[in-house]
Amino acid sequence: MWIFVFFDMPTKTKKDKKAYTDFRRFLLKEGFIMMQYSIYTRICKGEESIETHKKRVKEHIPSKGNIRMVSITDLQYSKMEILVGTKKEGEKLEKKQLLLF
Repeated sequence: MWIFVFFDMPTKTKKDKKAYTDFRRFLLKEGFIMMQYSIYTRICKGEESIETHKKRVKEHIPSKGNIRMVSITDLQYSKMEILVGTKKEGEKLEKKQLLLF
């Protein structure tokens, strides 16, 4: 299963920029990878792991901005189409990792 975190946060003031940076660093520390700007994803072993990571994200939500989360299955993830551009190296590695489970 996969968990996606989508966010849109203000970056006009120093305080806003710090909150954005802190949240982004938190996601990276938790094992999320950047799929696109402000879209981070992480592979999880199942519903229990998804719920654990959702809880951690909720504990670190900044006071401003919009944050959304969604979880999808491996099958749904494999049906994702890239319409412009190419897959990044990180995305290619994640697909290979899926085969190990």
